Amino acid sequence: MVPESRTKTGAVRAHVLELIDAGLAPHERLPTERELAETFGYNRLTIRRALDQLVTDGVVYRVQGAGTFVRNNRIAKSIELTSFSEDMLERGMAPGSQLLSMGREPAGMTVGYALGLSPMNDVVRVQRVRSGNGEPICLEDVRISQDLVPGLLEEGLSGSLYETLSARYSLQIEHADEVIEATVLEPSQAELLDVPAFSPAFRITRTSRDARGHAIEYAQSWYRGDKYSFELTILRK
Repeated sequence: MVPESRTKTGAVRAHVLELIDAGLAPHERLPTERELAETFGYNRLTIRRALDQLVTDGVVYRVQGAGTFVRNNRIAKSIELTSFSEDMLERGMAPGSQLLSMGREPAGMTVGYALGLSPMNDVVRVQRVRSGNGEPICLEDVRISQDLVPGLLEEGLSGSLYETLSARYSLQIEHADEVIEATVLEPSQAELLDVPAFSPAFRITRTSRDARGHAIEYAQSWYRGDKYSFELTILRK
């Protein structure tokens, strides 16, 4: 068997890694397949095969119609009920928030059903960009029944929502129903997270509950796919 370093795909792979090591920043675009094919004199199938290996290895990522980009290091998240701030602190990173909007609105059908409210009941809606060490990582869109958090709009919110709910309102979140889906970021979302439009992302929909099973929070979050991965421990029956 020919060592990978001596194969055509191995040569392209090594060249791309050298470009990254030489200073290509996360989310910076790599040379196109055509440019790499011209550099090496190889066909584009060989170039694509090398890039496919780098995508599988988590070194780069593709955006349809835009190109191939350098992937940033991911934050591995276990499937545990933690706040964003707790996730960051556990990894030695400083959590941060940029408040996009905060106000009162009717729950509507979807949120009302999740929270056990009438669609016309008011909820407090908070939309934020969450960051780690100053780098944007996720978008949060949270709704909570207005009756559970009187005065929250007036007092404002900074830092961990779960700590605020516990300290101000004695609301203790004990468990949650959560759905994780693969998606892409709309241009407006991508701009807020400082990545190219239609970059891969995880959309997480969560309904959080207290020890008695009463719904407290309905939230949707969009996590950058290049920054987050999820770790599962799976037991055999």
